[in-house]
Amino acid sequence: MHDDRSLTAPSSSLTAEGGGLAMEQQIVDTLYGRLDALRDDARAKLADVRRSGPSGSPQNRSERDAFATLYEDRIAQLDAVEDRLCFGRLDLATGERRYVGRIGLSDADHIPLLTDWRAPAAQAFYSATAANPSGVVNRRHLTTKARTVTAVEDDVLDVDALRESGADQALAGEGALLAALGARRTGRMGDIVATIQGEQDAVIRAPMHGALVVQGGPGTGKTAVALHRAAYLLYHHRQQLESKGVLLVGPSRTFLRYIDHVLPSLGETGAVSTTLAGLVHGIDTSAVDRDDVAELKGRAVMAEVIRAAVRERQRLPRSDQEFTIDGRTVTIRRADVKDAQAKARRDGRPHNQARAVFAKDMIARLTAQLMEQLDHSFGDEDRIALERDVRDDKRVRVALNLSWLPITPAQLLQDLFAQPHLLDHAARALSPTERALLQRARVAPFTDADGPLLDEAAELLGEMPSTAQRQRNGATKEELQYAKEVIESFGAGSMIKVDAETLAARMQGGESRLSVAERAGKDRTWTYGHVVVDEAQELSPMAWRMLLRRCPTRSFTIVGDVAQTTASAGTRWWPETMDPLFNDSWALRELTISYRIPAQVARVAQEFARSSALPVSDLRAAREVDDAVRFTKAADAVVDAARIAQNHQDRLASSGGGLVGIVVPDDLRARVRGAVADAEITVLTARESKGLEFDVTVVVEPASIASRPGDLYVALTRSTQRLEVVHCAALPHGLRYEP
Repeated sequence: MHDDRSLTAPSSSLTAEGGGLAMEQQIVDTLYGRLDALRDDARAKLADVRRSGPSGSPQNRSERDAFATLYEDRIAQLDAVEDRLCFGRLDLATGERRYVGRIGLSDADHIPLLTDWRAPAAQAFYSATAANPSGVVNRRHLTTKARTVTAVEDDVLDVDALRESGADQALAGEGALLAALGARRTGRMGDIVATIQGEQDAVIRAPMHGALVVQGGPGTGKTAVALHRAAYLLYHHRQQLESKGVLLVGPSRTFLRYIDHVLPSLGETGAVSTTLAGLVHGIDTSAVDRDDVAELKGRAVMAEVIRAAVRERQRLPRSDQEFTIDGRTVTIRRADVKDAQAKARRDGRPHNQARAVFAKDMIARLTAQLMEQLDHSFGDEDRIALERDVRDDKRVRVALNLSWLPITPAQLLQDLFAQPHLLDHAARALSPTERALLQRARVAPFTDADGPLLDEAAELLGEMPSTAQRQRNGATKEELQYAKEVIESFGAGSMIKVDAETLAARMQGGESRLSVAERAGKDRTWTYGHVVVDEAQELSPMAWRMLLRRCPTRSFTIVGDVAQTTASAGTRWWPETMDPLFNDSWALRELTISYRIPAQVARVAQEFARSSALPVSDLRAAREVDDAVRFTKAADAVVDAARIAQNHQDRLASSGGGLVGIVVPDDLRARVRGAVADAEITVLTARESKGLEFDVTVVVEPASIASRPGDLYVALTRSTQRLEVVHCAALPHGLRYEP
């Protein structure tokens, strides 16, 4: 971690915004100059590595590949923090002036220029208040466009100290927070690093141990807080998290694309982003079950159903079986099979790996029978030849497979749901009606609710016998020392984001050269140092099992809103879900201020939610927006919604851009898409809109969406500027607007 001393700006007092801009521009120019120098240095070193070519020993090539990856990662990190590199300044009562930005920067002599927003020295930028200034006299927000300072705004926290210092500060510039909230949507989530508020900062900097549940209503910044917390933890616990990574689980691929640049913009690339479906390797689970089927598959009891289905593949023959090998009779005795199965289960290996123990034991028993029938003594080579004869006999192989059948998770689930007798055996805890819900054709596609079941099966089954397992070797002391010297050679201001162990492993070549994300993507059993779960209220008990096995330390950041639960197997009260998973190792924090949603929109949504008995959190909106809500009674809601959306899209396009989204009932999606000519207008269902935001949201036929009240609550809270409700049918109970 870099030194938290700061760059000292010119001592002249700020008397006007123009003077402030000029002074701050000098500082910003210095910071970008240093960023450019670091980037040029990394590019030059990368070019040197590439010029050396692919020749040399395998060890030399591995080292060159490791260095190339190191420089490429560093360049990517420096590129990602280009926008709004510096966004704040702290004037302390001691006379020190400290600049705050996305990363820490030092000059060539290792003198700090910029303090990383995650460093302890920067915490006061977010937490200091007039009541508790924490030694801060003045906090300045810098607004930049490209590399130009366009505005400054000062929060004077200690007026007496400011006067005693002799400075005559003038307040200037629009509030940084309200300016950010009023900015047009771009289709990609923006970070909030420059405008983190006090209650958000407390969540971001909370300790890493155990599970932290962050409950907050729409617009409170839950997702942004979760992402910034991931960046904060990677910064402060780098040695612990670098080699294992942080897993970020989002509700959809659309959502992940929406947030994919936030962590890199905060200087971090060590997180693996995926959906639950993305954790199920090689199987498409994009189909969707009916709510009642999804709810059933999500129950914790399904873990026992899968376990019973796996155990059913370890069968005892009905009776002893005789076979002739080279004219001699051997018998697969039922008692021997039972003993060999018990031995194979004893060490707790997964089914497919334990089968090798079972088969080896049975082949040894059958070989012993052959040897007993021969008169002469046997050496090792003779015994091995007889074992080969037993193992290669097709009838023996079939019999042993029937007693312990190797199988993939997909095959297990397909057979289980397609064959009623298997389901009756494995799912005795379910009623006949519930078992009937699970039945389907063997060729039916897998669904999203099948994902956790497939993962459960994969955990119990393990890899198929033919799957090669690669062993990772640790680095030697000499390799570690060399890696440390390489890292130290970059200097304190280098921003190198890799430890010596990881670099040494990369130098070994092969799998070790891959990034954490690449290695984790290849390994279903990979365990992470920390897991961040967004829209966590939607997860079923089986989905939670899936995530817990990927983080044995139970270190989680869990964000969601139980009032927005749409999944039939989801959470409606956090203790009910968290207590069985984490016992007393979890804590609940609440975000209470909605920054994204205009106050008028928040009132409409909250009133509907309360009338529908949704467990809404207390919510205060940070701003009012003129004409933020409008209801339209239409003869044809689809036609009017398309017209209204197009009018807003034209208006936004003519004034700098923005996003318009139309949220529709499932059965109207195709018709609305056909009625909207502008490809820039997004048409989606309430569930698809979860986690997204638009300048203008048009909600069509809310009564149809309100068949699931949580869905309508989600739809009503996607807007940052304007909510349009268009309906032909009567409005659902509790949905109304009185200006």
